[in-house]
Amino acid sequence: MLLKEYRICMPLTVEEYRIGQLYMISKHSHEQSDRGEGVEVVQNVPFEDPTHGQGQFTEKRVYLNSKLPSWARAVVPKIFYVTEKAWNYYPYTITEYTCSFLPKFSIHIETKYEDNKGSNDNIFNAELKEQEREVCFVDIAYDEIPERYYKESEDLRYFKSEKTLRGMLQDGWRDNHDPIMCSYKLVTVKFEVWGLQTRVEQFLHKVVRDVLLLGHRQAFAWVDEWIDMTMDEVREFERTIQEATNQKIGLFPPSITINEKPLSSCAKNGPASAPSTPMCTDAPESLSVPKDRTRKTSAPETLTLPGPIPSGVPQGSSLGPLPVSNHLQTSIPPSSTSDSENMDEQSKQPDVLADK
Repeated sequence: MLLKEYRICMPLTVEEYRIGQLYMISKHSHEQSDRGEGVEVVQNVPFEDPTHGQGQFTEKRVYLNSKLPSWARAVVPKIFYVTEKAWNYYPYTITEYTCSFLPKFSIHIETKYEDNKGSNDNIFNAELKEQEREVCFVDIAYDEIPERYYKESEDLRYFKSEKTLRGMLQDGWRDNHDPIMCSYKLVTVKFEVWGLQTRVEQFLHKVVRDVLLLGHRQAFAWVDEWIDMTMDEVREFERTIQEATNQKIGLFPPSITINEKPLSSCAKNGPASAPSTPMCTDAPESLSVPKDRTRKTSAPETLTLPGPIPSGVPQGSSLGPLPVSNHLQTSIPPSSTSDSENMDEQSKQPDVLADK
């Protein structure tokens, strides 16, 4: 188990970010979804907890096989997904990631939001107790982002909001910017597989950090799109964009096809997301043997070969037949060749098995 606490400061208030977070997650998921990979929303419903009160529960499936490194793709099936379950009791949220294919894998994230610059060292004190964790500050403007995610319009060193007039974020902006808030995220990664645990847990933390950095950058870069929204408006946007995202993923479901033509004798069972392999035992027409094809007559079970003529028997004498099994490859030497000569001839043949 590898535990880290990430602190991501934003030039916003906690109340403002409540809208921005919902907007960012929906739009980001839609952008990252394409051709059967991305984020599919399974549930998004109100939820009430006796401790935390009213909240929202969401369940998603994250399809990301092509985004895995080569060594990870070698040990997971091509069609798999990670399940994300989130309980949002803003300003406190819980998110869990699991995978049925990897029962010893899990990511648990607890998040708390406060209007400060990441200076609260005891925000998770009750949860941590004796657990040790590494504290990592994430700078949305100056930390390096993977090149494939970089967009000039989202570079917060040069971005300035037209509606809020916030930005461009200069070096050291967290020390003097007003307003400022911080997302505190306590991330626990588990991959309890001997020989792979350390490597995989470190890799997963890097993935989590990159996602957090990108998401928070986008939340502020898109601030002019959501800053005037109400909670009802952002929930409607969330519902609309989630339907579009699900449809975007469903257009190209992962599939395995054998024949483009439907086979009348086959019934395709299972959900629509399952591979489209016909679930029957009939061979495709292209592999069927034509009914009018002339069949060859089977070889006889025995062959009748002339036997060797013993010495002293006159030429032309008749002897009984010698039966030979059709399944044996027997070579009968000519009568004129002696046993010693046969041995000499065999010794001259190349050793084929030795070459192999």
